Amino acid sequence: MEKFDFLSAYNLTDNDLMAAGITWDELDAILKEYQKTEELLRGIGKDFINDYLYDIDKAGIHSYRYRTKEPGHLLEKIIRKRTENPDRFAGLDHTNYYKYITDLIGIRVFFLYREDWIHFHRYITRTFENNPDIYVEDRLADFDNDTAHYYIAERPKVYKRSGDSRIYDEKEIDIIAGGIYRSLHYIIKYKGYYVEIQGRTLFEEGWSEIDHDIVYPYYKDDEMLKDFSKLLNRLSGMADEMSSYFRRMKQDLNDRNSK
Repeated sequence: MEKFDFLSAYNLTDNDLMAAGITWDELDAILKEYQKTEELLRGIGKDFINDYLYDIDKAGIHSYRYRTKEPGHLLEKIIRKRTENPDRFAGLDHTNYYKYITDLIGIRVFFLYREDWIHFHRYITRTFENNPDIYVEDRLADFDNDTAHYYIAERPKVYKRSGDSRIYDEKEIDIIAGGIYRSLHYIIKYKGYYVEIQGRTLFEEGWSEIDHDIVYPYYKDDEMLKDFSKLLNRLSGMADEMSSYFRRMKQDLNDRNSK
């Protein structure tokens, strides 16, 4: 990957590299290390799917998909994270980037109805060790080198949009409100690497894919695109609410018929 091509593709400049405190040579070294590892990561993601998500009824989900992080997106994220949180990411380099970046292996699980999150949440938190005492705070000092130790590495959290109906329990999961982003997030330590699991409804996934393709993170300052994305987000939220109403209506009809 050439520097000019990368900067052009991700709407970045040399000033962004300077702000992140990282050189192109270091980014190129990270890229080369990641390319050596990507096939291994792809296999680990497949193993996770086969071991824990292939039986979708047991997992409490509608469907799933997974991917390894696209190399250009990895470099862009490193630049962004070092700029946004320089203290936390200052030590990141080509020898340890996988200890900092928790979504090299990304899995999406989908729900038909928003309320179904609880079934998946309880499945994951019962399947993997969920001990707050071993949640990762310092990416280097807290990294567990035991590849056989599988556990939840951060407290699960959910991003919810202001105005959404109350379906989450703060005793079960951290609730982050006020934005337009809707998603469950779990970080699992598995076979020596982090696996990020995001849970969304099918409608939420549709909005998210369009927003990430057009707006985030390269045109997030474009007011017109942001307004259109917010409108689509509200529509997807309304579709989720209507889906829940449909299911409740069906249950009421079944209850009346059974009587």
